[in-house]
Amino acid sequence: MMIRTNLDMDVLRTFVTGFELGSFARAAERLGRSQSAVSTQLRKLEEQVGQPLVQKAGRGLALTPAGESMLGYAKRLLDLNDEAIDRLRGTELEGWARLGLVQDFAESWLPAVLKRFSRAYPRVRIEVQVGLGAQLVEKTLKGELDVALVWGDSGDTPHAQRVAAVPIHWIGQSDWPGLASLGREPLPFAAFVPPCTFRSAAVAALDGGGLPWRLVFTSPSLSGLWAAAEGGLGITARTAVGLPKTLSVLDPAETGLPALPCAPLTLHQAEANLSPAVARLTDILLETIREHVA
Repeated sequence: MMIRTNLDMDVLRTFVTGFELGSFARAAERLGRSQSAVSTQLRKLEEQVGQPLVQKAGRGLALTPAGESMLGYAKRLLDLNDEAIDRLRGTELEGWARLGLVQDFAESWLPAVLKRFSRAYPRVRIEVQVGLGAQLVEKTLKGELDVALVWGDSGDTPHAQRVAAVPIHWIGQSDWPGLASLGREPLPFAAFVPPCTFRSAAVAALDGGGLPWRLVFTSPSLSGLWAAAEGGLGITARTAVGLPKTLSVLDPAETGLPALPCAPLTLHQAEANLSPAVARLTDILLETIREHVA
């Protein structure tokens, strides 16, 4: 009878976290372990599978072909492990969870969050509202939403915390001809209606770089913004979250466009202490966001 090797879930989580965060030093900090302990876990995993999983790549590490395969399996195993634990621990969890999301997340990551949550907590009813950040924050302050994840700083609102900072990019067609006249003609710019974190950052960058610009399209809808860029009306400024395949990130070094900052991503809560149902939904949401952002 062949003796099977049982992979250690704790070791798999360290392996996956290291590559999600971009370094095992960050994984050690996230998981509350020393770097030497993380290195030991990585060596243990390589011994279990009998192949090297990582290799030197400049100053960092990269996956070997075996490592790429192992990463895919590890993510699937961890998802199944987490789903089983969530499901067994959450069978009695009931109630309402009211969530507010900006359009970027609703169109990209929300289905995965809802799938994972509903499998584990089938008795919890969920209400999701999608809209502009300022409107969602206002509804949270009024108690109409339990939590809202929006772009922008928390300001002076209570029960808010920054959860990430995501790079803002210039977005447009990769071969958009308007870039050829940058600096000579006003740059056609498409943006959300104010207030908008991305609009403010783009305008500040253009004005700071002395580049003339003109507003050619405004919309409260992200799909409308993407349509304007796809139609060649101009370029816009957003993160790469949910970026359509027909559009590209425009590199400032190649185009002459000014560099853009990061956009704060802030979680607003109606109350300091969340109900168990809302707290678990929030945990799953943040885990998904941080995985994709990293």
